[in-house]
Amino acid sequence: MFTDEATIKIKAGNGGNGCVSFRREKYVPKGGPDGGDGGKGGDVYFVADNALHTLTDFARKKDWQAKNGEDGRSKKQTGKGSEDLILKVPTGTIIKVIGEDADSGQNSVVFDLVKVGDRAKVARGGRGGLGNTHFATAVRQSPFFAKKGEPGEEKKLKLELKLIADVGLVGLPNSGKSTFLSHISNARPKIADYPFTTLSPNLGVVKFRDQEFVVADIPGLIEGASQGKGLGDKFLRHVERTTALVHIIDINSKDAAQDYKVIRDELKQWNPALLEKKEVVVLNKIDTLDKKEAQKKVEEFSKKIKKDVFLLSAVSGVGIEKILQELI
Repeated sequence: MFTDEATIKIKAGNGGNGCVSFRREKYVPKGGPDGGDGGKGGDVYFVADNALHTLTDFARKKDWQAKNGEDGRSKKQTGKGSEDLILKVPTGTIIKVIGEDADSGQNSVVFDLVKVGDRAKVARGGRGGLGNTHFATAVRQSPFFAKKGEPGEEKKLKLELKLIADVGLVGLPNSGKSTFLSHISNARPKIADYPFTTLSPNLGVVKFRDQEFVVADIPGLIEGASQGKGLGDKFLRHVERTTALVHIIDINSKDAAQDYKVIRDELKQWNPALLEKKEVVVLNKIDTLDKKEAQKKVEEFSKKIKKDVFLLSAVSGVGIEKILQELI
């Protein structure tokens, strides 16, 4: 199951308490305090890992806590500090602090883990408390108290995943995006002969003429997607990181230009900057028409949108090489 959102609670470890202790050896006259300090609580880190592709683990488990530091001991022994809690997330994960923990209102962005190995400390473990050794003075030679360890930070976080891809495939349902992706890459999305078959984004690595790039199929785009209709509002964020878009349109549509406008309008309403991305416009399913009819539709469509148009048969593979060359 693909999960690109999760809300969790994290807590760093508490610091260990300082120790109250005195030397008792018979050969040490007037033995003084020797209580050790408490150990530091574990911090909480997020680390980007390209072996992960979903936030499912965090959707299932909502609470994560680092271990506490150990208490100090006698003979000035410092308690052992706790190991940090390392939480691995997919590359492209955004971490937001929500609720009262946010510095400036709701959902403030704290970290954006884009590259493999990017590391973010999201909660600091508490410092260990001081043992009674630290509180001895000339006047107070036998302090019967020590300091408690500090509590670890506790936060409520929202994790959002934005896929890292060079190219995004957009278009209305059943336009042939998944079929195209399966032809050009190692991705094998589920494909059927009815709309809405793709319920989650698919990533594929394309290798063409000594070049390599990542393509993402963005499903669920329909009119009104940016306002929450269908699945589009869940997946539009994945388009934001791409460098270029491939807009695939069914050549058999009653109004291909209107289909093109619908998707462009949804992209604009979600984020106007998406319209500034480089774009390759493709008319798919040319294998269903004869050459003259297909060429006529291409010319009419190109005049309406005032852009160059590529022809494609995602089923047979005709036109794929020209499109890949244009993307490179």
